[in-house]
Amino acid sequence: MRVPKAGAMAVVVGLALTATGCGGDEGPKGTLSIGIKFDQPGVGLRETGGVFSGFDVDVATYIAKELGYKPEQIEFKKVDSSDRELLLQYNEVKFVAASYSISDKRKEKVDFAGPYFTAHQDLLVRADDNTITKAEDLNNRKLCSVSGSTSASNVKEKLAPKASLLELGGYSECVIALQDGQADAMTTDNSILAGYAAQKANAGKFKLVGLSLSNESYGIGVKKGNKELVDKINAALKKMVADGSWDAAVKKNFGPAYRSEPAPQITTGS
Repeated sequence: MRVPKAGAMAVVVGLALTATGCGGDEGPKGTLSIGIKFDQPGVGLRETGGVFSGFDVDVATYIAKELGYKPEQIEFKKVDSSDRELLLQYNEVKFVAASYSISDKRKEKVDFAGPYFTAHQDLLVRADDNTITKAEDLNNRKLCSVSGSTSASNVKEKLAPKASLLELGGYSECVIALQDGQADAMTTDNSILAGYAAQKANAGKFKLVGLSLSNESYGIGVKKGNKELVDKINAALKKMVADGSWDAAVKKNFGPAYRSEPAPQITTGS
């Protein structure tokens, strides 16, 4: 989201004025606000009727339970990639679980717990297409991704310079293009691709090629300086892995198209 400087200031001021205790430091008797994606099947999705589903939702709900909150006390708030740090800074959410890759640049603004999942850039193709088994096979083929995607440019610049890029407004549009034959593959994190493949409406239509074109460590973002919360979340993540809930959430949300791998080692916190 790009806004003029004056508009950006208005956003900041507005968030500061409207920030409430929902994302603050009240005890388990209050409401816990958690930032998630609303438009990523299998990861974070707001379904018809206001029901939330996805791996990030299951992880966030488990963490909330370990912090003492019941499911009915959770308030999920929509976050876009561009405003995750801002929502944490102004206490609009207590933590963010939204396919939030840990990076040195982001760690300058927020603290992270985890990682709790390792995603890899992959390709999604039609289930009956056996001609694409590596990125180089996309030469003289059409690759779909969202506008401005670093995933698509990574493939074209480094692996398949003769690929034709189809840039659309959202991943759902790429799935339709792939289904209709307007694209030969789509690319982004394998977690997102597996989520789309696992949707009931897409059963049996698509498959992941199974590549690891990049590695993305998903972390739980918290307000800068809240080391106590980082340690509590890390403890919850370790317990989720130990009791089998993490594996169950992976299988439920990513389906048979996803090639499962173990939970990553937690490297943040004390």
